Amino acid sequence: MTEISERYRRLSDAFAAKVAAVPPSAWDTPTPCAEWSARDLVGHVVATQGRILGLAGRTIGSAPSVDDDPLGAFDAARGAVQRDLEDPAVAATEFDGRWGKSTLEAAVDRFLCTDLVVHGWDLARATGQEEQIAPDELRRVRSTAESFGDAMRSPGAFGPAVDPPPGSDEQTRLLAFLGRRI
Repeated sequence: MTEISERYRRLSDAFAAKVAAVPPSAWDTPTPCAEWSARDLVGHVVATQGRILGLAGRTIGSAPSVDDDPLGAFDAARGAVQRDLEDPAVAATEFDGRWGKSTLEAAVDRFLCTDLVVHGWDLARATGQEEQIAPDELRRVRSTAESFGDAMRSPGAFGPAVDPPPGSDEQTRLLAFLGRRI
């Protein structure tokens, strides 16, 4: 198992735990992502997993609908990604994407791991769960987000940066940079 595979497993386990902890009555709760409910946010995360796999000619495979089983849909997606990361030949599959030439493993690290951290916070915020992001992940996500520049800003996922309140901690500054209002 590589460092990236281990990171993905840890972050996807944490995201799955947040999905599992969403009360049934909270799936329509708005999230910090404009126009997305908790269910929509999980749908976005699952779809993004599939898009990254697709760049390398891979698929999630059979999975339940996010509408019917959000945790089952996410578990199917993360299972496919984890299996592909653990196969060195598949993890090293190269493709040309929006950000240039990459490997599946590098794309998982750059995009999916970032999504799991940030959207994990979004889901936690929307559903009243623990919102603390680990300091090492704060630094990694900040560095990754800064490397994207303004190209990362799109409706729903990462909006325009907002000014953090004076004296904000590192997490609040990162979230403000990603368009979240705390």
